[in-house]
Amino acid sequence: MPVNLQAPLAADLLPVAGIDIGTTSAGVRKANRKDLTIFKLAPGTHVGAVFTQNRFCAAPVQVCQAHMQAKKGIRALVINTGVANAGTGESGLHHANQVCEAVASLLGLQAQQVLPFSTGVIMEPLPVQRIVDGLPKALADVAQDHWSQAATAIMTTDTLPKAVSRQVQIDGVTVTITGISKGAGMIRPNMATMLGFMATDACIAAELMDGLALDLAQASFNRISIDGDTSTNDSFVVMASGQAAHQPITDWSSASGQALKLALTDVARWLAQAIVRDGEGATKFITVTVEGGKNSAECLQAAYAIAHSPLVKTAFFASDPNLGRILAAVGYAGIADLAQDTIELYLDDVHVVTRGGRHAAYKEEDGQRVMKQSEITVRVLLGRGEARETVWTCDLSHDYVTINADYRS
Repeated sequence: MPVNLQAPLAADLLPVAGIDIGTTSAGVRKANRKDLTIFKLAPGTHVGAVFTQNRFCAAPVQVCQAHMQAKKGIRALVINTGVANAGTGESGLHHANQVCEAVASLLGLQAQQVLPFSTGVIMEPLPVQRIVDGLPKALADVAQDHWSQAATAIMTTDTLPKAVSRQVQIDGVTVTITGISKGAGMIRPNMATMLGFMATDACIAAELMDGLALDLAQASFNRISIDGDTSTNDSFVVMASGQAAHQPITDWSSASGQALKLALTDVARWLAQAIVRDGEGATKFITVTVEGGKNSAECLQAAYAIAHSPLVKTAFFASDPNLGRILAAVGYAGIADLAQDTIELYLDDVHVVTRGGRHAAYKEEDGQRVMKQSEITVRVLLGRGEARETVWTCDLSHDYVTINADYRS
């Protein structure tokens, strides 16, 4: 069961002017489930994106990167679930391009104005004809209020769809932001997330969009881990239709720019945390904060060493306050000149370690009390400077092994 996460209500997901969404069942891998999604973007919509840094990136990621670099103006996204079209060589690239050409033909666009996305099993050929045959049905379904359907149609091992909306006042105008994400395993985003799509009707200068996508990812999706595996297909896309009637945002330093970016970050962070809460087999949501580093990089080194550790994560699943595992992870994080006698460790309100050793007042029953909670905060103080960073992770349970052992069946 997801950790304190519920399926979104369709009525709570706000339409974004200029963004139309359609879904259908194309039979990509399984019959009778929605597995094909199309986003139609109004003319003038600006798009920013970041993609996986995995060097074995999937064919659709490669095609997306090429189409973004072409700067023709993105007008459509097409997403399939079930088959990742990764590890498929030249034929995979051909299939991804075929899908783009089919969408472009139906919408009167150039193929380079279409971004393709796939998620699912790696090293299986994309059933491209099923997708092409399903496109007219997906296009016949398009509407501005189909965010809920899209959130469901992009799922793989997710147990719940992940979607959220926010509104913010910009220059007296109500601006809407809605986003969806998917992911439950193979999660340690590195420049992107498993799949994430955010749209706003805000007016944002085109030249800001790629930087915006990166900044949002750095503040959210690049701060989560379920199993430490970076996917071949990670993609995060931000769309700004420009249909809200406020003055265009041309930099982020203005009061309007800061307010909008804060709201966008809130949505991205919610979507990222939802992925962790729905992690495969997860029973606990864990916040890891490392403070007192010389810089952000070493804080993240220590935080991710904790978040990735199978020993730490299994201890959390068992509610076993074997907290020396956390100290060990900090020690091997790669901070070469780390002095252990400056380390402090807290588990929620419980002071576990001081000056590198067990706190005199610490009692194991206090640690176990916290470990039994569904939401836990690990706080490590390095005692080296003023930097601070936070990442989010989950525990590692028996069900994680079961889910991944049975994934292709």
